Amino acid sequence: MKKIQIMLIEDNREFREVLEFSLADEPDMEVTNQYSSAEFALRVLHDQPDINIPDLILLDLQLTGMSGIEAIPRLKKAMPKAQIIILSQSDNEGDVLKAITEGASGYLLKSSTVTQVIEAIRTVMDGGSSLDPRVANYLLKQLRTNLKKTEVQSLVTNREMEILGLLAEGFVKKEISDKLDISYRTVDTHVRHIYEKLNVNNGPAAVNAAHKLGLFK
Repeated sequence: MKKIQIMLIEDNREFREVLEFSLADEPDMEVTNQYSSAEFALRVLHDQPDINIPDLILLDLQLTGMSGIEAIPRLKKAMPKAQIIILSQSDNEGDVLKAITEGASGYLLKSSTVTQVIEAIRTVMDGGSSLDPRVANYLLKQLRTNLKKTEVQSLVTNREMEILGLLAEGFVKKEISDKLDISYRTVDTHVRHIYEKLNVNNGPAAVNAAHKLGLFK
């Protein structure tokens, strides 16, 4: 079984060690790189092009030097296929929106349990998104409310809005297929169309973009 290879970027050494120790118990996960700053991680990636590229990055926001928000687009450019989950103390709505707009696939608070972090990693690697309910609740409330409306602006179809809502709640494509009783291929096509219409690369960013465009008002 191929393990999910994980990079940690966290300036708190004790927290970093706790994460590494906890993830080591998971048979399908492996921490392959860990850095105390985004600059250090990016420098290593630049200087060592043959370094093992991770599948997923756990990234703090309040880093010494370059912030996590600033680091997201740089990390995505250096490692386009790597997914990013923010693990932060900040529950500020602005931080959440900036992070997912820049390309993060998940946002968790550091008060999350180890089980929640592990579940988030698996969800994101399975094509879903993972938003801590304490920081994403206001987005989901607007989304759920507007799914009850009979008319949705023409930018996104009713079915696409329905799928967008399920993605925002953390459902992966296979689960959406089962829930809506449509084929996986159909779900995948809808998701691709949503991303294209909203000019985004992941579920959380799609929710944020739709909100900004006024689709939920």
